[in-house]
Amino acid sequence: MALENVSVVFKLYCLTVMTLVAATYTVTLRYTRTISSDLYFSTTAVCLSEVIKLILSLGMLSKETGSPTRLKNTLVEHVLCSPKELLKLSVPSIVYAIQNNMAFLALSNLDAAVYQVTYQLKIPCTALCTVLMLNRSLSRLQWFSVFMLCGGVTLVQWKPAQSTKVQIEQNPFLGFVAIAIAVVCSGFAGVYFEKVLKSSDTSLWVRNIQMYISGIVVTLIGVCITDGENVLENGFFFGYTPMVCFVVLLASVGGLYTSVVVKYTDNIMKGFSAAAAIVLSTVASVFMFGLQITFSFASGALLVCVSIYLYGLPKTETLRLNREDADKQSKQRLITV
Repeated sequence: MALENVSVVFKLYCLTVMTLVAATYTVTLRYTRTISSDLYFSTTAVCLSEVIKLILSLGMLSKETGSPTRLKNTLVEHVLCSPKELLKLSVPSIVYAIQNNMAFLALSNLDAAVYQVTYQLKIPCTALCTVLMLNRSLSRLQWFSVFMLCGGVTLVQWKPAQSTKVQIEQNPFLGFVAIAIAVVCSGFAGVYFEKVLKSSDTSLWVRNIQMYISGIVVTLIGVCITDGENVLENGFFFGYTPMVCFVVLLASVGGLYTSVVVKYTDNIMKGFSAAAAIVLSTVASVFMFGLQITFSFASGALLVCVSIYLYGLPKTETLRLNREDADKQSKQRLITV
C-alpha cells in the first residue's frame, strides 16, 4: 500500500512539474517578447539553451557511467569516433533549432493562451509522422480526436482573443504561420529521434549529447546569419534580463525533464498536463496581458482539451469497451431467441 502511495505521489509530482514548466515557459517568453524595451536576440537564447542542455546531459551521463574514466571512454567512443552518428543526429538538431526559433516568433505575435492551444496541433503532426515513419496504426478514437483537435484550433483562430495590455505591433497571421512550422518540426523531429533511440542500445544521454553538439553548431550559424551584425555591435547578451535568463533556463531544463519523466507517466497524464497548461496560460494571460476571452476561443480550447484526453486513452481500454459492448449485444440476441 505504501508503495502505491509513493507511486501516486511521484506521478502527481511529475504531472505538476510538467504542467508548470509548460505554462510558465509560454507566459514568461510572451512577457519578454512584448514588455522589454531592449529586445534580446531570440537566436542567441536558442543557442544558449542548447549549451545548457549539453552541460546538463554531460552531468547526467557522468552520473550514469559512475566514473570519469568511463565517461571519457564513452565520449570518445560515441562522439569523437562516431562522425556518422553525429551526422545522423544533426537532422533533428536542425529541425529543433527551427522549431525553437519559430516559437519565439509566434509568441511575439500571438497571446500565450492562443499559442498554447494552437501548439497542440503537434499531436496530429506527430500522429501522422508515427504512422508514416514507424509504421504504427491509430485507433478510430484517436483519428476522431485528431479531427476534433483541428476543429478546436480552427475555432480559436477564427476570431483570436485580443490582449488589451500589449502595446507592440503584432501580426497574428505571421504568428499562426510560425506555429504551423513549429508543430510540423516538432512532430517530425520527435518521431525521428524516437526511431534513432530504438534502433540501438545507446544511452539516452549519449544521444542527447550528440544532438546538442550538432544543435550548438546549427544555432550558432543561425545567430551569424540572422543577427550577426547586431550581435557584433551590441553583444551576444544584449537585452538579457533576469526574466530572459529564466526563459532560457526553462527552455533548457523543460525539454530534458520531460524526456526523463515521460517513462513514469502515461498518455492520459500527459494529456491532463497539456490541458492544465492551457488553463493556466489562459488565466495568466487574462491578468498579465488583459486577454479578452471570446466564445469561439473558449469553445475551441474546450474541444482541444477533450481531444487531448481522448487521444491519450490506451488502445486496450477502447478495445475492451468494444468487446464488452459486443458481448452485451450477443447476450441480448440469445435472450430474444
